[in-house]
Parts: sequence; structure tokens; C-alpha cells
Amino acid sequence: MNAFDFDLADLVPADETSEDAMETFRAGDLTVLSQHHTAPDGSHSFVLAHDRSVTWGVPGEPQLVAIAVARDLSRSTFTFETSHHATASFAQNWLAERGCPLDRIALRGGDYTEPADDLTVQVEQQIQRSGTRYEVLDTYTSDYDPSEAWTLVRDSRAAQAPVRLFHEEWDHDAGTYTMREGAFADVGAAQTWLDERSGPLPEPPEYSDHNGAVVRARIARIALARSAGASATPQTGLDAPRTTPTGPVQRPVRGRLL
Repeated sequence: MNAFDFDLADLVPADETSEDAMETFRAGDLTVLSQHHTAPDGSHSFVLAHDRSVTWGVPGEPQLVAIAVARDLSRSTFTFETSHHATASFAQNWLAERGCPLDRIALRGGDYTEPADDLTVQVEQQIQRSGTRYEVLDTYTSDYDPSEAWTLVRDSRAAQAPVRLFHEEWDHDAGTYTMREGAFADVGAAQTWLDERSGPLPEPPEYSDHNGAVVRARIARIALARSAGASATPQTGLDAPRTTPTGPVQRPVRGRLL
């Protein structure tokens, strides 16, 4: 599961961007969290991985990397794209925008930390299916106290408080995590909240207006689906069995190793 074999031996980069991406690609620093390869000709590969090298670099840098490879077998060429993200849901959105089915790169069951509640699942699905709705402004990841990651975005669909903060926090003792969405009038207000943490994360206006019923209905459907599937074998969306990394690492947690 940790091997990167994109089957590019007989192919050449289709453009300069792909060539540069391949030259800077360091497979040895990455641990695969999920991957999907199209069949039958294997024209596309999609990978979500944790970049271990980031933990030794600049504090706060995103630790997840999404990789998309497209092969043109008729021309013997390939394109190679990578993108770093603070949370798995944004990485999955990036891969979905390039044609990867979301269910094939899910991080569920087994060694993966589970969502703490149904609102977490709702917010994650909102991000995963958002297309190009969110313009990412900034990210931050902390492996220590507090153990969290956040992504600051501008929401092109928001009529009010268009700057949104998606905040993910892990409870390692419980083996769960939460994801919440906060809404702010501007980047300055969001940064003030991040610096001071003087109150709860401000909920989006749509949680309390007439759309709030829609939000609650979605959460109810998620709760029902999770309850119905609780006794089933967890589905991971992976193409091969996961393995627990060796050494001091105990389990992959939401795309980073703790």
C-alpha cells in the first residue's frame, strides 16, 4: 500500500509542468492513505498521501498531498499533478474535480480515526462535493496541543459572512475528530478568532435561517445512514488492504501520522 507505482516507465511527460512535478516528487517521504486506479486500461491514477517530510519543515504547513496522473497511451505521454492540503476533505475535493469517485478515496474504518458526530460528516461531505466553490486563502496544521488543522476560504455562494473557516480537531484518546464551519465577515475577523479563541466558532448564517432546516435534514439522513451501516464491515474505498506503518507511528489519523 505504501508503494508508488504509477506505471510510467514507457511514457514521457506531456508538458513542462508535469516534468517539473515529477522532478520534485519524493515518493520516499509519502505514506499512501488511499488510492484509486481506473480500469481496464489504467489511464488515470489518484492518490491521497501523508507527507512525512512536512513534520520536519516549516511549522503549520499542510501535511496531505493529493496526486493525479493521467496517461495518454496513444501518445505515450502522461500529466502529473500534485496539491497539498491541511485536511482530507479538501484533498478529496481536489481529486474529485479531476475525475476520481469520492467513494474510492474515502478514509473510513480500520485504523482511521472516525468522525465524532454527524455534523462532522455533513461538513466534510459539503467540502468534498463543493467543486470550485471555495477559494483557499490559508491553512494551518498542528500535530501538538491543540491537535488541529484549519482551512480558511472565501465562499463564492455565501450571501453573508463569505469568509469561512473549516476547523478540524482530533481527540486522540477517543479516536475521533470533529470538523466545524465558522463564518466571518472578512479575513481579519477570522484571524482574530484564531488568535484569541475567546468564544465558540461563529456558525454560518444559513444554519439559523430558513436553510437551517435543510442542514438539519441532511444531518438526520447522515445519522440514519450511519446507524444502518454500523453493524456492517467498514468500507474504506481503497483498492488494496491498508497496512500500519512501522516504527513509532501507531496509526494514520485523518491523513497525518501521530
